[in-house]
Amino acid sequence: MKKLLLFLLVASAAGTGTSQPTADERPAGWPQFRGNPRMTGVAASTPPDSLNLLWTYEAGDSIDSSAAIVDGVVYVGVGNGDLLAVDLASGALRWRYATGSFVGESSPTVGAGTVYIGDLDGTLHAVNARDGKPLWRFRTEAEIKSSPVVSDGMVLIGSYDNFLYALEARTGKLRWKLPTEGPVHATPAVRDDLVFIAGCDGKFRAIRIADGEQAYEIDAGAYTAASPALDGNRAYFGTFDYEVLALDLREKKVVWRYSDPDRQFPYYSSAALSGGLVIVGGRDKMVRAFDASTGIPLWTFATRARVDSSPAVAGRHVYVGSHDGRFYMLDLETGKKQWEFDAGAPFTASPGIAAGRVVIGSRDGMLYCFG
Repeated sequence: MKKLLLFLLVASAAGTGTSQPTADERPAGWPQFRGNPRMTGVAASTPPDSLNLLWTYEAGDSIDSSAAIVDGVVYVGVGNGDLLAVDLASGALRWRYATGSFVGESSPTVGAGTVYIGDLDGTLHAVNARDGKPLWRFRTEAEIKSSPVVSDGMVLIGSYDNFLYALEARTGKLRWKLPTEGPVHATPAVRDDLVFIAGCDGKFRAIRIADGEQAYEIDAGAYTAASPALDGNRAYFGTFDYEVLALDLREKKVVWRYSDPDRQFPYYSSAALSGGLVIVGGRDKMVRAFDASTGIPLWTFATRARVDSSPAVAGRHVYVGSHDGRFYMLDLETGKKQWEFDAGAPFTASPGIAAGRVVIGSRDGMLYCFG
């Protein structure tokens, strides 16, 4: 019966114009926050059903940044301002780049041999992926917590100065910047020739990548810190008004909203999309899965503290951290716990998955690799 229900959900999603990325559309590694420009949080490789701790690396300060993994190297930002490159196979440090500031939630993005990351002084850094040498810097007017995204030869990044920026990836030259009515905390999502941001101003915006002109906006009605996940003609994200939303990008309207009548807590975690499901963590300590077509809740999993970590999906499993100091592997279909690891320190970062391994950092400065 459960398998039949999941089949019907996938068929229903297809009927509403949603689609799942094919293997060819998913990068082999995990080059950015949420794994790909559509921000779906879905990996191309599948870790073992039974996970083991393979290595740890002590970074020296809190890790709120989520790891990128490309060509056998893990890239991650550290609270003390370091950008680290760590060998995926062994956990050995390859190089360390000092931003000269502090790094919060901004997560590295890797493209064309360059690593990009923002810091809390408002500077976007471009670093050579091979040796950690600086290539260029671009200064905004306020802190950067958004993660960069590379598309069409440009780097897209939000800042707390209320602008979304587009810079030439090779040189850092400003191509355009779009004003909003609040800080741009969330990471932009990209589909085709448009970039999408969910904003602290309560508006969901679609912007043309070529020239920075706004194509349209949809009123989300609430402060939004989560980044949007895109699937076909829909976008999904949670808000600080205790709701999870689905937007129809063709009709330019909200098609469903979910709010738990008994648990009124914000959503900070960004959603993962897989198999007709929307999976998201909440500050009410719960991980939830919804029918992507209708918003009907399908399962919940209770952690022991709030879930700001964004879930990642690989194969038939969901991977997510919690402020309770545990990293969980859940069954995608049922939400039942398959495995957990007690790190003893909160997880706010999100997992990166590549080459059959899962990497995540904790707030006590430990970087973990499981496989």
